[in-house]
Amino acid sequence: MKINLVEELRWRGMIHDLTPGTEEQLMKESTTGYAGFDPTADSLHIGNLVPVMLLVHLQRCGHKPIVLVGGATGLVGDPSGKSEERKLMSIEDIRYNLECQKRQLMKFLNFESGPNQAAVVNNHDWFRDYLFLDFIREIGKHITVNYMLAKDSVKKRLETGMSFTEFSYQLVQGYDFYWLNKHMNCKLQVGGSDQWGNIVTGTELIRRMGGEEAYALTCPLITKADGAKFGKSEEGNVWLDPVKTSPYKFYQYWLNVSDVDAENFIRIFTLKERDEIDRLIIRHREAPHERLLQKELAMDVTTRVHSMDDAVTAIEASQILFGKGTTESLRKLPEDVLVSVFEGVPRFEIVRTILDAGLPVVDFLAGATSVFESKGEARRMLRDNGISINKQKVGESYRITSEELLNGRYILVQKGKKNYFLVRVTDQ
Repeated sequence: MKINLVEELRWRGMIHDLTPGTEEQLMKESTTGYAGFDPTADSLHIGNLVPVMLLVHLQRCGHKPIVLVGGATGLVGDPSGKSEERKLMSIEDIRYNLECQKRQLMKFLNFESGPNQAAVVNNHDWFRDYLFLDFIREIGKHITVNYMLAKDSVKKRLETGMSFTEFSYQLVQGYDFYWLNKHMNCKLQVGGSDQWGNIVTGTELIRRMGGEEAYALTCPLITKADGAKFGKSEEGNVWLDPVKTSPYKFYQYWLNVSDVDAENFIRIFTLKERDEIDRLIIRHREAPHERLLQKELAMDVTTRVHSMDDAVTAIEASQILFGKGTTESLRKLPEDVLVSVFEGVPRFEIVRTILDAGLPVVDFLAGATSVFESKGEARRMLRDNGISINKQKVGESYRITSEELLNGRYILVQKGKKNYFLVRVTDQ
């Protein structure tokens, strides 16, 4: 039985608008559709996951997805949603960013086999030899200035100003759709709702230039329940690149979303079926403090973007921070995860040589470091069983040695239940 893509996206809350006839076309036959990604950075961020998921569902429902990477449009810059002119990028930067993004996109779609295997195209391939005068004669004459001025992406910038470069963007993107329609029988473009004007410029260009039928489908721009911008953390964008956003922080972003957002996001960003999601929501509402939805969401998305191992490590790291981890699990954490987990806690540095003979724990806590202001205070806390070294309770007679070191250079001190200190051991 053929899956109705529009119906699937509608219950997931992933349809903002679509042109007449789109649902009928998708039910009639296997349809080729595309989404475009501009190389503004060397990594996609989680905001880009929305059009990615549109392509994933397109392929799951038996259609053929095309990923368009904007080697040409990246040279122009999309004005949609922008209040000022974008900074133009060099060709070298664009090429580098494109390669990085392509590697990330390969994780989500089947590019290997099957009648509806995904394809990657770069619009620089058909624009690089297109002469400007030929373009404005052959393409520009089909779309009026009045039509272009009516688009929201243009109207919002008329007072502050817009260069001809950005003004022309919708025509360049429109030609992408025309080229794909003509050469790859692509009949559908998908994207965020802020792309609606650019997308329908493409469908209009195809109609006026005698192309095949063409359709548009957009997803709502994802926002958080509290009004904060989706995809942003305190440090900025949440990136798919593990160097820019560690898998631990990536996991934490999803784990910390609100209950309302979790109910929306688990539909949008996972491939769980309706019955399973409905059961999860019911169970979550019965015990919201257990954060079942957030855990399922974080595990699912982290696994697909990074790996199962990264997701498991993130879970173990989270348990350590909230008091449930063990010394064994702490020792298994890679250095970058350990540092990321305890980012923001007080830190000290000590020299490795002072551990050679074994350092009394009291001297370590109130001498080599300043975990306590006095040795008397440290002793009282030790007698009360309130100090852990690397998640292990210690007493007054304990001595710190080099064997304690995590990743060969760290010691984790826990004072009471919630106060952590990270000590870094240096060679000099």
